[in-house]
Amino acid sequence: MGAFTFGIMGAGKIANKFCAAVELIDGCRVAAVSSKSMERATEFAAKHGISATYDSYEQMLVRERPDCVYIAATTDAHYDLCMLCLDHRVPVLCEKAMFVSSGQAETVFARAKELNVFVMEAMWSRFLPALKQAKQWLAEGLIGNPSFLELGIGFVAPNDRTNRYFNPRLGGGVAYDITVYAYEIATYLITRPIEDMQVAAIWADTGVDVTNQITLRYPDMLASLETSIVCALDQGLVIYGDSGKIVVPRPHVASEAFLYAADKELRTHHKDEETQNGFVYQIQEAMHCIQNGKIESPVVPHELTLQCARLFDRIGETRPQAGQR
Repeated sequence: MGAFTFGIMGAGKIANKFCAAVELIDGCRVAAVSSKSMERATEFAAKHGISATYDSYEQMLVRERPDCVYIAATTDAHYDLCMLCLDHRVPVLCEKAMFVSSGQAETVFARAKELNVFVMEAMWSRFLPALKQAKQWLAEGLIGNPSFLELGIGFVAPNDRTNRYFNPRLGGGVAYDITVYAYEIATYLITRPIEDMQVAAIWADTGVDVTNQITLRYPDMLASLETSIVCALDQGLVIYGDSGKIVVPRPHVASEAFLYAADKELRTHHKDEETQNGFVYQIQEAMHCIQNGKIESPVVPHELTLQCARLFDRIGETRPQAGQR
């Protein structure tokens, strides 16, 4: 068998990290890159040693027939590009947030099931060893019965109302950029059914949400998720139990985890010293699923992405009406 090939749609910053990860994986290569700008595609290809460049996404699909496409374009383009890949029966690994609404998610996943084509959101954090360790500590009951999860991720985005953070036409807003991490990490660690969800958001004058506060109520615990692109929150995850707690600094890029006893004494410190590029794990997962004929990943299943898209719907409902703010 030849090397597993990826085509890339979008030649922005995140695609650079993807290419660097591919270089670490045996039997895998990026065969082509496509962008709306041939100049950008050519510059990107030269940087990463990619032989084929396109200024047409569809031409890349037709001519290259990659084993999978990595969609690295801005959020607003994800749905159309996913559907384009499915039209050509090409598997998809799409950057988070994969969709801006539950309607988009339902349509793509139904089409993927109809055609038996693999589709996955690129939620790389769910594969990080530090979060896997935290999940194992929970499963082993090392903090007893968990009763509260607190997760915060926030930073001050560049103050440019036309950039991808603040421009609604590019799929801007904190929900699609950061809240997706918070929700999909929290539900990776706590797998119990959510009984209720409360949503609050602050909106910018450009029409995007800039701060979110989400409360998830489970049968016997609560989870509080805080995210922002206008303030630098203390970025961390804490899960409190009746006999200890688990702390994961910067959970979306987690490299370590701490286990504390009830008396607050540190019991164990896990430090990930092996991961060179956290994207490697999600790429390997996509390759494994595709090579084994699966249409979704058990780690990042369609239902997860759909539930997160429904959260986006809820956040959108808090948008102020004209004349209100």
